[in-house]
Amino acid sequence: MASPLPDDQDTPSPAQARERPSWLTDIMVALLLLIADAVIVVAAAMLLVVVGMGSTQSPHPSATTHSRDVPFLTWLVVWGVPAVAATGAVVHARLRMPVTAVVQALFTLACAFLAVAWTRMLLT
Repeated sequence: MASPLPDDQDTPSPAQARERPSWLTDIMVALLLLIADAVIVVAAAMLLVVVGMGSTQSPHPSATTHSRDVPFLTWLVVWGVPAVAATGAVVHARLRMPVTAVVQALFTLACAFLAVAWTRMLLT
């Protein structure tokens, strides 16, 4: 009597590599994310300038002092965006999309720079 053939679905193959997306898909996703990331960075930088200019202290001694208490939600937004951007870069690298991963890594650097600037502004 012949033994039954092993089913390919039941046995996991140890060296099964993920198929990478095509270069065209990678470049198109990278371009879309580049546009979205540029809008986010420009809006955050403009908001930083506007809020920073509005919170500059007046040279007059009668100016009211503002509280240094910053809500937790503000810190979550300021430092959560770079964390999410870094996660996106890692995910795209794991998906074997190198162009998109580089774009997301550059966005992470820009977000980290803006987070430091926002932190300095919020603490002064």
